[in-house]
Amino acid sequence: MYKKLIAFVVAVVMFVGCTTVPITGRRQLSLVSEAEMQSMSYEAYNQFLRENKLSNNAQATAMVKRVGNRIKNAVEQYMAANNLSSELQGFKWEYNLIADDQVNAFAMAGGKTVVYEGILPVAQNETGLAVVMGHEIAHAIAKHGSERMSQALAQQFGGQTLSALAGSQPGTATNLVMAVYGVGSQLGLLKYGRTQESEADRLGLIFMAMAGYNPQEAIPFWQRMEAKGGASPPEFLSTHPSAGTRQADLKKYMPEALQYYKK
Repeated sequence: MYKKLIAFVVAVVMFVGCTTVPITGRRQLSLVSEAEMQSMSYEAYNQFLRENKLSNNAQATAMVKRVGNRIKNAVEQYMAANNLSSELQGFKWEYNLIADDQVNAFAMAGGKTVVYEGILPVAQNETGLAVVMGHEIAHAIAKHGSERMSQALAQQFGGQTLSALAGSQPGTATNLVMAVYGVGSQLGLLKYGRTQESEADRLGLIFMAMAGYNPQEAIPFWQRMEAKGGASPPEFLSTHPSAGTRQADLKKYMPEALQYYKK
């Protein structure tokens, strides 16, 4: 009976807390305000930088910051054109390259972005890096981090607010923010779901195209990522689209993205 009650409460919380994301039109769980998420993300990001070494590769670092700024300008242009500039309120954009061999990158709420050196050989060049950063920043713009945070609060913490969790368990709240973005997670959270990944693929293509990078380079990039990752689990066992599905989706999104691309 107790378990059924808890399940009912969680279901009610998830239903009441659903909102429509303006940039995608999709209904998603939202138990966390963007201001809350940004504040916690900034704290977590600063902690991450204290605990990790910045790259001493000046050329690669400059490239990361250059691509980041071009993507940022594209995002601001896209949001303004769609009357969504208010969605960027409180953003404090920042881009850093970390001296680590992980093949990874992430962007937090508010535009705080990390690229690991290990992904640069897969990116191969600035356009490949734009695929990575456009995709990760798209996750932040679509508020996927807030969505995952809301899911975690509903499922693991009884639907309590992030501020309440931060007040009672500040260390847990910070770790949860880290986990939401896949940074040293010990909480067992899943990676971004397939729907979120597909949304980030579509928006990422648009953002990189508006930034002046050829979106068609996204397909060979993901092919290289597939080769780097080795054998993949079946799609129904994964939170990410299979390689074939992702490439098919990228081809489907490409005509829209190419409308924004000016050589």
